[in-house]
Amino acid sequence: MRTLEDILEEYEFLEGDERYRLLIELGRDLEVMPDALKTDATLVRGCSASVWVYPTETKNNGNLHFLADSNAAITKGIVALVIAAVQDKSAEQVANMDVIGALAPFDLKNQLSSNRTQGVPNMIALVQEHAARLAAV
Repeated sequence: MRTLEDILEEYEFLEGDERYRLLIELGRDLEVMPDALKTDATLVRGCSASVWVYPTETKNNGNLHFLADSNAAITKGIVALVIAAVQDKSAEQVANMDVIGALAPFDLKNQLSSNRTQGVPNMIALVQEHAARLAAV
């Protein structure tokens, strides 16, 4: 998965439909989330499309690793942006990170309809709550 900084560098050079295409491409590049993990427990509430996020821990260094998916192409791209911001960081880093600030340069609220972005805060909250639980252990 590309870093958020790499994605932003490309995103800034694009306009309109090209940005949509980039988001769709990012969604396609997400690591496959097995259907068995797409349950009510991993469903992000408040999204217009179905979004699932499943947190795991990388075995080699204990950093967090997330699997995620959506049933809508653009939403899946937004999911990929959120995941790129937090992927493979420590639980403490993710729990204390300003994810909304990290995503601010993408100006998603002005680029996309409110229906597409309404669940982003819920997705971020879910990711950070999981990280905070692990960081406290």
